[in-house]
Amino acid sequence: MSLSASFRRSARAEFIEAAAWYESERQNLGVEFIAEIERCVTAAAEQPMIYSPVYKDVRRVVAKRFPFSVYFRAEAHRIVVLAVFHGSRDPAIWQHRT
Repeated sequence: MSLSASFRRSARAEFIEAAAWYESERQNLGVEFIAEIERCVTAAAEQPMIYSPVYKDVRRVVAKRFPFSVYFRAEAHRIVVLAVFHGSRDPAIWQHRT
């Protein structure tokens, strides 16, 4: 059984901003980025506990092909996406969201 997924506002904004940037770089690249992040969120929602905690109770799914990770917290009936985050950014930015 798959859990539902909800995004924090900041995570949704990061996701949209990154998708727009990729789309501006090459047509359909933003669409491919969206599909990959959605794959990560789906994987997290289907089996959240297979991903090891990386900070407190926050877990991470690493995207393929794009230098991004999806950081989430598993709750009883859903996962909460805290960040869609580029790997070169300072992790302290998303860590304060926990």
